[in-house]
Amino acid sequence: MLNHQSSLDLAFAALADGSRRTMVDRLSRGPATVKQLAEPLVMSLPAVLQHLRVLEESGLVRTQKTGRVRTCYLEPAVLNAAEQWIADRRAGWLSRLDRLDSFLAEEGDQP
Repeated sequence: MLNHQSSLDLAFAALADGSRRTMVDRLSRGPATVKQLAEPLVMSLPAVLQHLRVLEESGLVRTQKTGRVRTCYLEPAVLNAAEQWIADRRAGWLSRLDRLDSFLAEEGDQP
């Protein structure tokens, strides 16, 4: 479980930055070169590469170099794990809110 948790920590930390979320959003539409990922960002190419390294280390993105072109791909498994973690928390919150609603309804029925 520790490995799974640390993987989620890395993913959420990587997604905490808006530039990296922009890259992930672009990759959700399909593979892209580093140059294509850098186009909408107002930063140097070395800065883009640093952000890309964080995404790779988190497991959210993988890259493949062919000649001089590095192509980036989204790795959905880590996003799926983060989505499941959020869904599990949401289910717990909804259950608690339903119990609170029932309690308040019962209290309102009493004289």
